[in-house]
Amino acid sequence: MSWSRLALALVLLVAACGDLPRPFEGRPGALASRLSQPPPARLAVVPTGQVLLGDAAAGQYASAVAEAMQEEALPAVAEPVRPGDWRLELSAALRGSQVVPGFRVRDPAGAERGLAEAQPVPAATWSEAAPDMLRRAGREAAPTIAGLLAGIEAARRDADPDSLVNRPVRIHLRPITGAPGDGNRALARHMREQLIRLGMTVQDKAEGADYAVGAEVSLADMPGNQQRVEIRWRVADARGAEAGQVAQLNQVPRGTLAGLWADVALVVAEEAAGGIKDVIGNQTNPRRATPAATPPAATPPAAAR
Repeated sequence: MSWSRLALALVLLVAACGDLPRPFEGRPGALASRLSQPPPARLAVVPTGQVLLGDAAAGQYASAVAEAMQEEALPAVAEPVRPGDWRLELSAALRGSQVVPGFRVRDPAGAERGLAEAQPVPAATWSEAAPDMLRRAGREAAPTIAGLLAGIEAARRDADPDSLVNRPVRIHLRPITGAPGDGNRALARHMREQLIRLGMTVQDKAEGADYAVGAEVSLADMPGNQQRVEIRWRVADARGAEAGQVAQLNQVPRGTLAGLWADVALVVAEEAAGGIKDVIGNQTNPRRATPAATPPAATPPAAAR
C-alpha cells in the first residue's frame, strides 16, 4: 500500500474501526473540577420570604433544588450560608393564575451576579406544596440554574485578560512513544505544526503550560499478515489530571510502518489535533447562558457540561 493510499485509509476507516476521524473521550464534568479550588465553593440554596410557600414546604423545595443541582455536578446544599459560600436565593412571583419560580445568585460578598426564572406552575398546584410537585420543580429548575452559573463564569472569563478566552492555549508537547521507525519523531513534528495551525502555543517545558499532550503507539499482529495500530493521545490539565483522550485505530499490512511514516504522520496529526482541540474546548468554553449576568470578581461553583 502506498503512503498516500495509507493516509487516505486512515481518514476513511470510520466504518471499519469507528474511531476515526475524530474519536475522543472527553470528560464533560471536568469544568467543575477545574474551577473548584480548595476549599471548594459551595452553593447555599436558601428560600426567601417571597417563595409563596410555608416554612416547611419552602425547606423541602430548597432541598429538592439542591439535590437536583448535585446531579448537575454542583456543590449545592440546602443549608445556612457559611463564609465563602455562593448563595442561590429562591423566590416565586404570582402572575395571574400562574406561579413563576425565580432564582437570584449572589457571590460570597453578597453582590448580585445573575437572575433567572423557571417555567410557571399553576398557582393552585404550587399552593398545595405536594412533595412530588416540589421535587419536580427542583428538577425542572436545575438546567436553568446551571445555565445561569455558566453564563456568570463565561462573563468572568471574558473580563479576565489571562483567561484562555483571551489568549492562546499553551500546550506542553510530551514525548511520543512506542511507534516503530521514525514514527515518534514524525508524529511529534506534525502534531506541533497542527496545534500551532489551530492557534495554540506549543512549548517543550511543562512550566506555564495550560495542558500537556502526549501519545502512546502500540502495534499488534493480526491474521492475514496485518497489524493493528493504536495511537492514544492523552490530554492532561495543568495539575496533571486527565482531561480527555483521542484514540485512533487502524489495520495495515505488517511492517508498513517499520520505516518512514511520511504522509501517514501528517494525516494522523491532522485528525488527532482536531480531537485534542475539542477535548480542551470542553473545558475552556462552557455554555453561554441566555440570562444576562454581571461579571463577578470571584469564581462561582461550576456546573458540569
